[in-house]
Amino acid sequence: MLSELAIKNFAIIDDLRISFENGFSVLTGETGAGKSMIISAVNLLLGSRASADLVRAGCDTAELEACFDLDENSHAWSVLNEQGMDAKDGLIVRRLISSSGKSRVFINSRQSTLDLLKQVTANLAGISSQHAHQGLLKEENHLDILDDFAQTLELKDEVKTLFFKLMPLKKERKQLIDTLEEKKKEQDLISFQVEEIEAAAIQKNEDDILEKKRQVLQNAAQIFEAINGAVHEVYDKDGSVIERLSYISDTLAKAGMAHEHLESVCDRISSTLFDLQDIVGELRDASETIDLDPASLEAVDQRLDLISKLKRKYGPTLLSLFETYEHMQGQLAQTHTIEKQIKANEQQIETLLTSIIAKAIQLSVLRKKAGTQLSILAKEQLGALEMGNAQFDVSFSIQAAKTAEDIATPDGEKIGPAGIDKIRFLLSPNPGESLKPLVKIASGGELSRIVLALKAVLSKNQSLETLIFDEVDAGIGGATSEKVGQKLKQLSKTHQVICITHLAQIAKYGSNQFRILKQVINDRTCTRIVPLKDKQDRVDEIARMIGGAHISQATRTHAKELLEQVVS
Repeated sequence: MLSELAIKNFAIIDDLRISFENGFSVLTGETGAGKSMIISAVNLLLGSRASADLVRAGCDTAELEACFDLDENSHAWSVLNEQGMDAKDGLIVRRLISSSGKSRVFINSRQSTLDLLKQVTANLAGISSQHAHQGLLKEENHLDILDDFAQTLELKDEVKTLFFKLMPLKKERKQLIDTLEEKKKEQDLISFQVEEIEAAAIQKNEDDILEKKRQVLQNAAQIFEAINGAVHEVYDKDGSVIERLSYISDTLAKAGMAHEHLESVCDRISSTLFDLQDIVGELRDASETIDLDPASLEAVDQRLDLISKLKRKYGPTLLSLFETYEHMQGQLAQTHTIEKQIKANEQQIETLLTSIIAKAIQLSVLRKKAGTQLSILAKEQLGALEMGNAQFDVSFSIQAAKTAEDIATPDGEKIGPAGIDKIRFLLSPNPGESLKPLVKIASGGELSRIVLALKAVLSKNQSLETLIFDEVDAGIGGATSEKVGQKLKQLSKTHQVICITHLAQIAKYGSNQFRILKQVINDRTCTRIVPLKDKQDRVDEIARMIGGAHISQATRTHAKELLEQVVS
């Protein structure tokens, strides 16, 4: 329950404090006195965004404060305890809004965040203002109202969470598939090129080795002739080098018997003969390795041509050819990696899709059941508000999935962040008229009553302790305003109800009444609030609401009768 509200330097309000009680409280006063600014202040204390232009002209900071009495089982009590705040003495919310646009939030004297403020005050109060009437004409708001009534907000949030997990995955899958298709278009060519290089089986530095071999093969005949000529001269022919050197060695050996110096010379000549014989052996071995077959040279030329062709295609060097080969192998490996990524992605999508379909269908079933109940209860409430012949219905529709990227049920029903359903409220205000969307037929007075009827229905399911109404009397009067007053009085038996009204027929039902008025002090307009505790003060205010500025005795008598009717 909202027990106290303090407002300072806020728009035309310089300094105002109101103490509320349980039951039905009405705020009355002339148009422009600042009543709606009080509602704006409460909205800010419940977590709405602040604006610097709300700070009173000439002031640095606007200060707002609200005190709430809390039930031990309330949501606010639980949140405060989770935050380590003592909730036994209730909840005190304070907001400071500076002229620079900055805003600070204090919860039970501890500086806090706007998000925490919204959590704490989530179920404390509900405000139905003139914007609620216009909001009812926006069909996107109808689903929120139905989910509120059906108590499916948590399930809807689960669907929303799954939706926003699925959409990036589906987008990623499409990108992966597109990339894979591009890779596959290149894959045939790359595979052919890889196979071409692999088939060649080129070895490291093979081109250099073959060039040297080619030089040998091109000069094989000359080399063969040179080797054999050398062997012939050194060893084979009569009078060969070895033969002549052997003769010299023998001659000197005989002479050496008489001259000791010649012995060492003979040893050296003998050593030379052994070396020449080794050389002859090596030359003969070399001769045997010489390939004189023209086909061998042709084979080397063909191999060099193949390597040159591949170097021109993938080179220009063997090193760069090998680098190109490794890069192409990496490209082929990427294709396999993408295929694995697609498979993993599809498994994630399948898991989430199964979950979102089940929850979206469950949500739709619960909504349709609640839609039937809401239609019945809203019709009953409208009957109590002088719209007994009105028909109210919750219309359901679905959107068919059109693309593969849409999330859909097996029946092709498109699933959005809020589920499968598209809904709108239909109304037939008079007998014989067909049900039509509210936006097309509802008048201002009808909207006011529909808002009140829905609020009355929703209040039975909500844990809201305080219901605040602004402009609930828009477009109504006479007997209808009496019914609205009675409905608000009835709501106050289970909720604290605070209502701003211009109609005496509503105000008279208030258990507590406050008059809001403007005063000019030191050339500045200020808003004042006066609790009407005395019966005569209430009579005078009701009379003002009936007769305006000039109040006659007859008007006062009428006002007194109105108040007595409620008592009786």
